[in-house]
Amino acid sequence: MDLVALPAFADNYIWMLHDGREALVVDPGDATAVNEALDRLGLALTAILVTHHHPDHVGGLQALQPRLEGPIHGPAREAMPVEPVVRHTGGGVVRWQGIDFDVIDVPGHTAGHVAYHAPAAPGGPLLFCGDTLFSAGCGRLFEGTPAQMYASLQRLAALPEASRVCCAHEYTLSNLRFARDVEPTNPDLAAHQAHCEQGRAEGLPTLPSSLALERRINPFLRCEAPAVVASARAHGARGNDPVEVFATLRLWKNQH
Repeated sequence: MDLVALPAFADNYIWMLHDGREALVVDPGDATAVNEALDRLGLALTAILVTHHHPDHVGGLQALQPRLEGPIHGPAREAMPVEPVVRHTGGGVVRWQGIDFDVIDVPGHTAGHVAYHAPAAPGGPLLFCGDTLFSAGCGRLFEGTPAQMYASLQRLAALPEASRVCCAHEYTLSNLRFARDVEPTNPDLAAHQAHCEQGRAEGLPTLPSSLALERRINPFLRCEAPAVVASARAHGARGNDPVEVFATLRLWKNQH
């Protein structure tokens, strides 16, 4: 089973999982990128997963429907631009090619955002997290509260550390610069930044990440780490409450 990041727009990734015959794609905002990959690899499109309703994640659905030979799976609590869509909430399961994807509610970036986690995927656990979790960062709070987003991130952070984190945007280097401002003495941040800079110079994606790595480098998953708390307090947090630390970090990142 091959996992492929298809670049789209300025910095999106559409994730494709395929076995050489059939393909599943995640958040196809751009049908052209998907169609070109399907044609190049000679694949049948047999499932689509959607994490949330933003146009850069759903914009290609209508154009892909004529060649889709299976269902579109999406969040139960968000409007989709096409029908039919099989609707899911947290606790549900999507099965494709013998792989079970657990559906996880992760409100915050949008009100009904979901993620998909396949604990027994070939090659190791897979997490399709949309715009909730980024490498060294997290999504903006367009529709949810800091408490909701913090709880969503904690839910993802509790998944197996070997999980490959398939984020939907190439934001890693920008996020790492912010993370180093938050936690300048964290040696894992400097090492990973150097690794990612080299990869990007060679035209490679920084993703997928892993939850093991994110727990070491992502300030939004480290809201109880003393250095992160101290930085948040220096930027307006009034105490050590992790939700307040998170909210302060997110506001700081918005202005970074």
